[in-house]
Amino acid sequence: MSALPLCFVLMPFGVKPNGLGGLIDFDRVYDSLIKPAILQAGLEPLRADEERVGGMIHQAMFERLLLCDYAVADLSGANPNVFYELGIRHAMRPFSTVLIQAEGLRAPIDLNPVRFVPYHLDGHGHPNQVEIDGAALLNRLQACREALVDSPVYQLVQDLPTPEIKHLKTDLFRERLAGNGLWHDRLAQARQERPLEQARQRLFEIQESLGAMVDVDAGVVIDLYLSWRDVKGWEEMVALVERMSPPLARTVLVQEQLGFALNRMGQGERAERTLRELIRRSGPSSETLGLLGRVLKDRWEQAVNSDQLHQARGLLELAIDTYLKGFECDWRDAYPGINVLTLMEMRDPPDPRRLSLFGVVAYAVERRLSGPDPDYWDYATHLELAVLQQDRDQAEASLAKALAVTRASWELETTRRNLRLIRTGRERRGMHLGWDLAIEESLA
Repeated sequence: MSALPLCFVLMPFGVKPNGLGGLIDFDRVYDSLIKPAILQAGLEPLRADEERVGGMIHQAMFERLLLCDYAVADLSGANPNVFYELGIRHAMRPFSTVLIQAEGLRAPIDLNPVRFVPYHLDGHGHPNQVEIDGAALLNRLQACREALVDSPVYQLVQDLPTPEIKHLKTDLFRERLAGNGLWHDRLAQARQERPLEQARQRLFEIQESLGAMVDVDAGVVIDLYLSWRDVKGWEEMVALVERMSPPLARTVLVQEQLGFALNRMGQGERAERTLRELIRRSGPSSETLGLLGRVLKDRWEQAVNSDQLHQARGLLELAIDTYLKGFECDWRDAYPGINVLTLMEMRDPPDPRRLSLFGVVAYAVERRLSGPDPDYWDYATHLELAVLQQDRDQAEASLAKALAVTRASWELETTRRNLRLIRTGRERRGMHLGWDLAIEESLA
């Protein structure tokens, strides 16, 4: 049940020509040289040819190229698939890729800026200096932990923004790796324990058994991180970020959820700084701006409860503007859209812009609901939209579906809170639906 970081190996397989009239036994190179060095470095080897179907580079291959923590590419023999895969890796990953090549061979393109780890072969194409060459490869893999830039793309092009692999796709990535599937099952069982304190204890035990987080596969770390979120382990989420490897901790998903956790802990200003820094570094997105809007919405509500009315008015306008920018980043994401509609309803009088947004948000959520796997937030958004439009039948239908697919109690609390804001705002204007309070109580 390995939870080690994955090291993806890009290389040919079988016996292939070396380009100079000789042969290389790549399977022998892998088994006697590359794989042992990867294991000694505390990594889990995954060889590229194991993922090929008929020579094609398919989805699983791309996922591993983008998501594996480390990679080793053997350029011996100038295999075109290896060079293509290496190009993708260098374009998407600034660091943690090691190049190796048989001594005496030369790549067909100029890779002088890139440092190779050479290895030696005998007349049969078998490695014959395994201890020396393996130690050199081990040292290079260990140096990769420092996250030094080794991609010539990022070395030679200044100020090139690092592509963020949005949300890492870790669920799909993890499920396709049999070993890590066991960790996935253990974490899922722990999240389902009740009461929540018992679930937190189980997660703590699993976390301790994993050891140093920098040495644990990224998919497992993210699953653990989001498991803490599901059991309201806000402080544990924040602490876990400090223990992650720096590359993983800087990803969009981790930083977004860090802002979410800090806000839940009552550290709104720190949450806002975290999310604004993420926007500065990685650019705006509907998800990041949606979370920032939530931070500002909480600060607005606190100001209202403290009778700081002028500050509350300014925070409300700032939250509306932030949610609206998030929705404009991606009209398909209904989360910032439904929130901007809710806050526009809170204005006195209500913001007239909401009338032109209703149809757009409704279409976005309808598209999600017609997809293959609508989730809790899709039904919850449909519920809130129905309440805003005073459609009781649709609200009750969406409520039933939302309750059927809820995963964590904090999700229900969030929806209940949003509906309470809508109801109390209307009541201040003398509007009483009568049935909306019963829906709130069902979410309790």
